[in-house]
Order: sequence, then structure tokens, then C-alpha cells
Amino acid sequence: MQRVVASLSAVLMLATVTAVAQEKMKDPPKSSHEGMAKASGAKSDAAVIAKATSAAPPDIGRNAAVMGTGADGKMKELRAGTNGWMCMLDAGEAMCLDKEWQAWGDAWMNKKDPPKAKTVGVAYMLKGDKGASNTDPYATKPTADNQWVVSGPHIMILPTDVSQLDAYPTDWTKGGPWVMWKGTPYAHIMVPTTSMAKSASEAPAEKKAADKK
Repeated sequence: MQRVVASLSAVLMLATVTAVAQEKMKDPPKSSHEGMAKASGAKSDAAVIAKATSAAPPDIGRNAAVMGTGADGKMKELRAGTNGWMCMLDAGEAMCLDKEWQAWGDAWMNKKDPPKAKTVGVAYMLKGDKGASNTDPYATKPTADNQWVVSGPHIMILPTDVSQLDAYPTDWTKGGPWVMWKGTPYAHIMVPTTSMAKSASEAPAEKKAADKK
């Protein structure tokens, strides 16, 4: 989750040039090597698109914009979208965000208060994540007291009012939804769609199997 969200600033900057990006050069390749490189790149992009969009239900993923990491390590648009959703793949983690979550991500990256959500925000990570602190929005690795959580498939919810978070616990081990990063501007509701692990070392079976592939 951390690496994917950290790429949002680059993604949001690229969103301003989406129309330009769609105007691809249509000149034929100047050599057979160039043609092979383009074909290889297209195949690679298709694989990234497929994995990124798998984070959301098919009806959302098929029409979402898709961002991926280029050879230079920077985020680039691989496919324009038509439904306002954005799917991303970074460091092997896939996430699909609605517009409220895209704005939240920009605020998180720049350490500023997120804009008040106009509607409930929804984000999907149906392939799970590699872990995040349940208390510190900027932690990058587990410590003795930062409650590192490895999540299997889940949905993330942004409330329209912070008081709505009070209906949920912060303990992810009890089963059901819980609040991550409570007491910070980035608090949100995590909704697991499978059984949760009890500790950072106890990743869900589905996640362990996926990591071996």
C-alpha cells in the first residue's frame, strides 16, 4: 500500500496531460529492432494493465485509467480511462481509486490535510498489500509498536465526516472493518473481504500464494 500511494503525486501530475498522451505517433518503425521493442513494450504494458485492474471489480477495472512504472522508474499513463477511476501498479501492489481517494493520496504525499470528501470515497485492493503501519501513515517498515498490518483483499472507505469512524474499532484482529491511522488526517476504514492475519508475519494464505508466483 505504501509504495503505491507514494506514487500518486506523479500520477496526478500526469493526469493533466492525458489528452496529449492519447495522441500517439503512428509512424511505422524505422527498423525491425524498433518494431520488436515496441511489440515487447505493448505486451509488457498489457500485463501491467491486467494486474493493475485486477485490484477492482471487472466493471470498474475495464474502464479505469491505468498507471504503471516506466523503465525510468517514473509513473506513466498506460491507458486512458472513461469512468473517473484510476488503477495503479507499483512494487507489485495493485490499487484502484475513485476521485475522492485520488485527492486524498495527493494530500498524503504532500503531508497536508486532505480536502473534505464530498461523497464517500472508495478504493479497492482486491489482491491485498505487503503491509502498512496501523498507526503511522508514514512508516515504511514494522517496528515494535507501530502495529504493522499485512492485509489480504480489502476495500478502503473515506468517510464524509470523521465522526463516522467512531463506529469502528482500530483492532484489525477482531474481524470485520476497522479504522486505520485513527487520530490523523488520513484515517480511513479498512474492510477486509477475507480473513485477516493476526500479525505482520502471518500473511493471509491467499497473499502468500500470490507472492510465490
